[in-house]
Amino acid sequence: MIGCIIQARMGSTRLPGKVMKKVFKDIPSLQHTIEQLKFSKNIDKIVIATSDLQEDDVIEKFVEEQNLECFRGSAENVLDRYYQCAKLFGFTGIVRITADCPLIDPYITDKVIQVFNDDELDYVPNVFPRTFPDGLETEVIAFNALEIAWKNAILPSEKEHVTPYFKNNKESFKIKNVENNTDLSHLRWTLDYQEDLELIREVIKKIQKRPIEMEDILELFSKEPDLPKMNSGHAPNEGYQRSLEEDKKFLKKQ
Repeated sequence: MIGCIIQARMGSTRLPGKVMKKVFKDIPSLQHTIEQLKFSKNIDKIVIATSDLQEDDVIEKFVEEQNLECFRGSAENVLDRYYQCAKLFGFTGIVRITADCPLIDPYITDKVIQVFNDDELDYVPNVFPRTFPDGLETEVIAFNALEIAWKNAILPSEKEHVTPYFKNNKESFKIKNVENNTDLSHLRWTLDYQEDLELIREVIKKIQKRPIEMEDILELFSKEPDLPKMNSGHAPNEGYQRSLEEDKKFLKKQ
């Protein structure tokens, strides 16, 4: 069974409570992410995985109101949260999505899942290297591979960001990256900053069709070239880069 685990938390240093920020009318980012993914043909079940911190009670309450499953686990060790969640629900393949991607394209997600299904791989990302806009990140992991990472991950980045263990040990796994025909990695419609939120609100307001696909946003940007400039000052993967600094501190102590 292919399960999509959407990680969500209220704690964010750059934009606190971002996953519950309204992106369209009364719809928060988390809900819009879910609504987009409901158009996927290859996902069997969606589960939201949040932390066991009290501040994330609001996420559990919201998820239950949506009649979806909520799993709660470690706040810091997100790899453990994913593993325990996947094990509980019996997922053989895990689709990793974050709740700060309200414009996730379900058809790109389906394409990544299809590659995973067709080729019997351990890990299929579309970010290794990155060629899609920031905000369309999809990673699919075989449960057996996830279990190996869970047992062996040591670095803080491997535990916080779930999948770096595969990148750090790529010779041990069957990995295939899904790439876009054109490198669009300079574009950004993920949610980390207030400027991101303002852009996402504009995009959702201006594009009426559902789901919103990558091509719809690219078409909008071509008509309104000032839109992508709204948040162009932020680099991708800033959170991951901070984790790599934590890795250096960790290794010095060993």
